[in-house]
Amino acid sequence: MAPDASDGFRDERTDQRIVVLMCDGLGTDYYTESPMPNLKRWADMGVHAPVKAVMPTVTNSNNASICCGTWPSVHGVIGNSFLDETTGQEEYMESGDLILAPTLFERAARHGRRSALLTSKKKTTTLLGRGAEILLAAEAPSPEWVERLGAAPAIYSCEINYWLMRAAIDVLSNRPEIGVLYVHTTDYPMHMWPPQAIESKTHLATLDLLLAEAAAAAPDAAFLVSADHGMNYKTRCWDLEKALAARGAPVRIAISAERDKYVRHHRGMGGTAWVHLNAPADGERVTAVLGALDGIERVMTRAEAAHELHLLPERIGDLVVLGDKETVFGNLEVEMERMPPAFRTHGSLHELEVPIVIHNARGVPGADYFRNNLDLA
Repeated sequence: MAPDASDGFRDERTDQRIVVLMCDGLGTDYYTESPMPNLKRWADMGVHAPVKAVMPTVTNSNNASICCGTWPSVHGVIGNSFLDETTGQEEYMESGDLILAPTLFERAARHGRRSALLTSKKKTTTLLGRGAEILLAAEAPSPEWVERLGAAPAIYSCEINYWLMRAAIDVLSNRPEIGVLYVHTTDYPMHMWPPQAIESKTHLATLDLLLAEAAAAAPDAAFLVSADHGMNYKTRCWDLEKALAARGAPVRIAISAERDKYVRHHRGMGGTAWVHLNAPADGERVTAVLGALDGIERVMTRAEAAHELHLLPERIGDLVVLGDKETVFGNLEVEMERMPPAFRTHGSLHELEVPIVIHNARGVPGADYFRNNLDLA
């Protein structure tokens, strides 16, 4: 059967390996502020486009969108956490059963292409790994990988990204039959340091050198680079359940879409929240109270959010609350907490700007084709 162009495996690409790097947290400000001479050279010689991420600007929804090439309304991953109506409990979005669209690895397999998923975080392998022949989470590598590369650094470090890239270079050097390689780093360094910080520039300069090594190991390969979100300083966090209850508008539950198990990154706080009502009749009152809180940029109904943000309505709240550039939501001991000066995170409309860089790809569309990070697929 001839390859289907809509799957991204066109005739002229059948002999070319594809490497997708989802550089977690690489907002356009990081790309601009960091020299990264190899990546910038790729941009000059290939394709470079500033694009929009997917809302909410958290890892799972964007990782799934890039990996599936579709909006969350299609693949179903609307954030890092959601209310599972079958259990009535808040759950992490970590199971591949939640993915409603074919992954890049499944699409590759339909055309006889073998694939690998390498990631810093275990959650990515359980969520997106369906169809991949090789699965590696640097957070918990197998003994074989440790024997090959040495012990992996801690998940809360820059060094884990370097170890992950060396694993990618190993696959490119020693497993030429792997036709599709997806690499997902961690954004811990971006949470810790702004683009101008020497620590940030050192981290990205090191990744840039490792990208050059990867390209040297696989000169035939196409490299497709993008990100899931940017990063901003935040000054306040609301516990919406407590705030609403204190103002006579209690709700069933309010969930930060950013909440996951990696609490040192962001304490589970993010710029989008799902609010589930006790009863539909409460919507007007709850919306009015939310709109009066400092830092609330917009309160959307389920239908509005599903339409405007391309979200799967069954998995979001009755209301979707968006914070302004300085406001996030989470679980607190009090209704509102002022954040420390160094607190950086994401999840809102203000972390949408990310780059796409494509190197050495045959038959790739021009920069004007790319509008969102999911167009990479």
